[in-house]
Amino acid sequence: MSFKQPDLLERQQAAAKARKAALEKFRAKAADPALADRLTARTASAADRKAIKNVREIEKAEKKARDAERAQQAERDAAIQTERAKAESAQRELALQAEQKAARDARYAARKSRSKRR
Repeated sequence: MSFKQPDLLERQQAAAKARKAALEKFRAKAADPALADRLTARTASAADRKAIKNVREIEKAEKKARDAERAQQAERDAAIQTERAKAESAQRELALQAEQKAARDARYAARKSRSKRR
């Protein structure tokens, strides 16, 4: 003899009733017209969010492309500036050398003229 008060058959019947009640509750909820409205609104808002996200991603990609173009332009400008600086430095060096040569030539000519005067 078993000491379980509700026997197996009673427990099975109680479980079946609980399942049937849960199913009825679900069907009642699914048939509710307000639920359909909420689902429609949720779907529409999800579509709006997705569209906004796509627009943001496009804007982000465009900004990234603009930034990359600016970086390339900055690199080109820096290279041009470096070349100008090198050219100016070379010109200054040539001018300094010419100045030094002129000074040397002047000293040489002065020495030569002194030796011719004697």
